[in-house]
Amino acid sequence: MTQRQQGAAEIISIGDELLIGQVINSNASWMGEQLFLHGIALQRITTIGDDAGHLHDAISDALQRVQFVFLTGGLGPTSDDITKPALCDFFGVPMVFNQEAYEQVEALFARRGMVVTERNRQQAMLPANCLPVPNHNGTAPGMWFELDGAVIVAMPGVPFEMKPMFSEQVIPLIKQKFSTTHYLFKTVMTHGVGESMLADRIKEWENTLPKHFKLAYLPQPGIVRLRLGGQHDEEDVLRIELSEQIEKLCNLIPEYIYGFDNQTLEEVIGQLLKKSGRTLATAESCTGGYIAHLITSIAGSSAYFKGSVVAYANEVKVNQLGVSATSIEKHGAVSEAVAIEMALGLRERMQVSLALSTTGIAGPDGGTPDKPVGTVWIALATSKGCEAVRFQLGEHRDRNIRRAALAALGMIRKALVTA
Repeated sequence: MTQRQQGAAEIISIGDELLIGQVINSNASWMGEQLFLHGIALQRITTIGDDAGHLHDAISDALQRVQFVFLTGGLGPTSDDITKPALCDFFGVPMVFNQEAYEQVEALFARRGMVVTERNRQQAMLPANCLPVPNHNGTAPGMWFELDGAVIVAMPGVPFEMKPMFSEQVIPLIKQKFSTTHYLFKTVMTHGVGESMLADRIKEWENTLPKHFKLAYLPQPGIVRLRLGGQHDEEDVLRIELSEQIEKLCNLIPEYIYGFDNQTLEEVIGQLLKKSGRTLATAESCTGGYIAHLITSIAGSSAYFKGSVVAYANEVKVNQLGVSATSIEKHGAVSEAVAIEMALGLRERMQVSLALSTTGIAGPDGGTPDKPVGTVWIALATSKGCEAVRFQLGEHRDRNIRRAALAALGMIRKALVTA
């Protein structure tokens, strides 16, 4: 038998729908972050179907390893919700009516102008040895069990119900009853550099990090997130150390850092445009309006974004943006000349501070030896002139569109911060 690790946790996610991919297990990833922030080390995530035997085995195995076991799912009022009866069997206790839980169900139904049915009344039937955990957003209460120094908490699988229960009640109760360490982390958002090159640039700094700090590289198309986290018994000490290390990192790679803690490029650009009072428009061919979508996903973008022309066809480039048909014939639609003419034409027509254009071959077809799939030209016209940059991205259409959009946003950000 392995020795139980105090202060550590496992998550058991319950539901056939999770196993067959019908529902994405977003609960577990969210809970993992919350546990990390509160000094509880998540050791394992297990997903099982609606089967009492599998649940018994999963709980028994987890209790050999960790102090805290969190269950999500299977607490509804229908026949496939097996968690409560399975827990009764596991602990060898009967199901009993809990008046406190019933009053919460009644209050919820009253707020919604509904009458409690017998099926919903069954939600107040709980294992005799549990402490009910109030559910302020649904009818299924959570359940807190203690066994030989360990804690098992069962919660609903509906995120809208589970998240506030976990963060507002379960975590505070754990912090009240048990001593936990402190975890803090900061995420540095980078763009315009690959993971391996980034690792080379910060290698010396990374190798001298204190032992209680850990750096994680979290790459995605066009972006690399650097998450630095630390653990310490004294939160104030940890906060100061983390701040000092982040400052050192920022001094090493200032040209690649655009934000922190999962900020998006479109958010940062919006802030810069607002601050400077400048306006923006886009002319998109290969990105098909995706850049405009990202920019307008930010609330308040109407203050700085004028609009977009999705110039997919050559005649649109010519008729709407003033691109020369001769340029298209001589250089091709995917070329520096056409990208520049698109941006300049857009800036003149839209009367904006910055005008951005994209033209390229997203794939999977259309490439040539001179212009393979993934070739993208991006141009940015400002009061200082127009700059065009060629990018060679890859072979996958969706990734090319995403990476081209991020490259375009990166060019806009650079122009705004160096103005």
